[in-house]
Amino acid sequence: MRVAVPHNLPREEVRRRLRERSHEIADHIPGGMAEVETDWVGEDRMAIAINAMGQSLTGHIDVEDSQMVFQVELPMMLSFIEPIVEKGLREKGAKLLAPPTD
Repeated sequence: MRVAVPHNLPREEVRRRLRERSHEIADHIPGGMAEVETDWVGEDRMAIAINAMGQSLTGHIDVEDSQMVFQVELPMMLSFIEPIVEKGLREKGAKLLAPPTD
């Protein structure tokens, strides 16, 4: 599944915010028991591995000029939750890019 989250930030700022807040990704996964690993595999690509509720998901986030794009591989048995995951990625992705509140 592919989900684009628009932004109006420079790529450098998007990368910085993702690096600083990638630990928050697990907080946005229902159930509270998710393990998330991230790794920057390129200047504009962050790989993601998620283990939650007995399932493993892999994907990546690409940083582009006007959007960041989540690409997530859902196992066939979870395809029925695709609309829920898509909505969550849009909402939580925007929060990852929001300015920090102090």
